[in-house]
Amino acid sequence: MNKGNSDSLRDEYDFSDGVRGKHHEAYRAWTNIALLDPEVAEVLKDSALDKSEEERAFKRAVVAGSEDLEAGREVSLAEVMKRLGLK
Repeated sequence: MNKGNSDSLRDEYDFSDGVRGKHHEAYRAWTNIALLDPEVAEVLKDSALDKSEEERAFKRAVVAGSEDLEAGREVSLAEVMKRLGLK
């Protein structure tokens, strides 16, 4: 092991047969970014500090609804009310 340079890898790590970006496309297929309006982001930014599971569930439903809008999916009013926990 090269102890002189902290950026060097151990001798047993051999990436000579590695393929750069091998999993890039698969990773991109499973990642999704939802852009939120600044007002929505402001409400959601402190979600980790919320103590109420009900509030967290409500916020998750709002984000899911935003993702539906971004994807162009139509959701019925009944489904939206169900997601938000409204009767």
